[in-house]
Amino acid sequence: MLLILLALTARAQDWLITPIAQKSEVKLLKNGQIIEISNGLIARQIQISPNAATVSYKNLTTNEQFVRSVRPEARVTLNGKTYNVGGLYGQKEHAYLLEEWTNQLNSNSTDFQFIRHEIVAIKTHFEWKPTTWTANKNLPTGKGVILYFASNNAELKGVEVAVHYEIFDGIPVLEKWVTIENKSGNELKINQVVNEILATPEEESAVVGKPEKMKKPHKLYIENNFAYNNAMRYELSDQATHWKIDSSYTSQVNYYLETPCVVEVYPMLGVGIDLAAKESYTSIRSYELLLDSYDRERNGLARRKMYRTLFPWTTQNPIFMHLISTEPEKVKSVIDQCAETGYEMVILSFGSGLNMEDASDANIQKFKSLADYAHSKGIKLGGYSLFSSRRIDDENDVIDPVTGLPDKAAFFGHAPCLASKWGINYIKSLKKFIAETGFDLLEHDGPYPGDVCASTKHPGHKGLDDSQWVQMSMQKELYQWLNGRGIYINAPDWYFLDGSHKIGLGYREVNFSLSRAQQKILNRQNIYDGLWEKTPSMSWGFVPLTKYQGGTADAVLEPLSEHLTDYKQLMMQYYGAGVQACYRGPRLYDTDATKQVVKETIDWYKKYRDILNSDILHLRRPDGRDWDGIMHVNPALKEKGLMMVYNPLKEAITRKIKLPLYYTGLSKEAMIRTQEGKAAKYILDRNYNAEITVTIPAEGYTWLVVE
Repeated sequence: MLLILLALTARAQDWLITPIAQKSEVKLLKNGQIIEISNGLIARQIQISPNAATVSYKNLTTNEQFVRSVRPEARVTLNGKTYNVGGLYGQKEHAYLLEEWTNQLNSNSTDFQFIRHEIVAIKTHFEWKPTTWTANKNLPTGKGVILYFASNNAELKGVEVAVHYEIFDGIPVLEKWVTIENKSGNELKINQVVNEILATPEEESAVVGKPEKMKKPHKLYIENNFAYNNAMRYELSDQATHWKIDSSYTSQVNYYLETPCVVEVYPMLGVGIDLAAKESYTSIRSYELLLDSYDRERNGLARRKMYRTLFPWTTQNPIFMHLISTEPEKVKSVIDQCAETGYEMVILSFGSGLNMEDASDANIQKFKSLADYAHSKGIKLGGYSLFSSRRIDDENDVIDPVTGLPDKAAFFGHAPCLASKWGINYIKSLKKFIAETGFDLLEHDGPYPGDVCASTKHPGHKGLDDSQWVQMSMQKELYQWLNGRGIYINAPDWYFLDGSHKIGLGYREVNFSLSRAQQKILNRQNIYDGLWEKTPSMSWGFVPLTKYQGGTADAVLEPLSEHLTDYKQLMMQYYGAGVQACYRGPRLYDTDATKQVVKETIDWYKKYRDILNSDILHLRRPDGRDWDGIMHVNPALKEKGLMMVYNPLKEAITRKIKLPLYYTGLSKEAMIRTQEGKAAKYILDRNYNAEITVTIPAEGYTWLVVE
């Protein structure tokens, strides 16, 4: 009985289920010697005398400490010289830090010195105007504190470095970044900025082991806004989080002192910009999520809540169709079909003939007329534009720093430089086209993928050193400009933290030339695998209605009326996961019967839209041998859960399935119904599971609702 009571108490305090009442706060402790940033879930303490440095960083849920050794708060390289920002010295044992040691630490006069702090309200980093269906329209709340530093070096007089911290209500995340203000009267070269340095406890101890092979601290998840490379997963896209060794930690188990136990956040290739007098610079922003478990599902839920809470634009999820034509009558016809079936947006797809780089009056008027027509029907209109993976010319393409030739080292083989004359005009043309046509979406293929450029003739950057930082900044500015105008962004790269809304789920395009039977299972695998860390609204899938990437007649859905069963199931698989797919073709329906199937599916999706856009629990991965399924959960809704289960076999099956209902918020019993049938009561076991019996039709699916 005691164990059950303890479990219920812990569950009542679980931030993934019950909102945390305590608000974020910044306090001064120990007679003003410590600044503490806390929200009831995590707490970071920064000692500010004789200089500033983090001396404690705790997960308050687990009481786990993430600081074993004191480090500077940041590090900057200015005019070719490197300086610590803050920092305390004299710790003799680096395996752990005792509180009584902190008063014995000293500062170094060559470091930037702490001069003052300011407690502030948190502010959004760019304007966001949601104009589509959005699960969370609220920006995060919390508290911020800024620590200001100055240097005793005469060369840096008037250069002020500020380290910013923000902590958010109800979620164990801390944001950190650095700004530099040049009040010196002289131009300042910013070579590099390291905005976070933490010496953490190691994840594993090994007598012998190289740092690249050893495990990194698992319960400190750091995400930053310097990520790209089309991997569709953050860890593989991250370009700025670096785990390093600590040679000062001489008591570690590793014989060669090579345990990865220091994390630093900075762009690998540096910043490389010249900061003019009276100008300011803003670094990478890092978001630090302190995890409380090794469970993959729970950690995925934590990350998904971070996206929903801190980056709510990722919860926008309009229902869209991909049209492969720009002929006005065909566009209007599909707009009418969308209005009649409940779709909300038409995207003029790649291959449609749309050219948003053409900002001529005639082109703008053509598409403004179509956008006006769409809006008159309650439908949004947008379109596709390709930036990278294309060749412009020798003058505007990225220049390889090794050979001095264009395109030799481009990520996609060929690529223009965004800071070239062509690239600057490209952004200008897109903005003009979108603003004057009233377009509601930019599908941006091949966005800036991190290419460097050694040109010294491009007007937007000076040379190789600043080429990556400048191009990345231009990309971010475009996306933030779009957000401020309510423009939705599909972009196959990890720009979520700076305003993109949706990325590819993760699929191989050539697979859509396979048979529909194969596509159904492969699509479900893509859904299952792609939503461990991403939310449903952050991903798009793909359903080619016409021939795509080759294939034979058994690969396509057109004529739609002849493949209604497959069409319906493909829609249900995606909508049942909360994922919008690119239904790419010339129309949504071809007959009244097809129209009815599409409308019924969209009506069903809209009825359960809130729960279908909620987080997913992974029940069983599709393997073609037995049932597979997922379940959405949301303790804040009437429908606490919605399960989608599929049967790939050629005969109907009946299975007993344990539903994990912990994250529904239900604790004792659940009412569960199959589709719109009558609900039955189920008693939950001590692990919050309900065992149900489900019958799934041959090569089909069913769904259940938990209340």
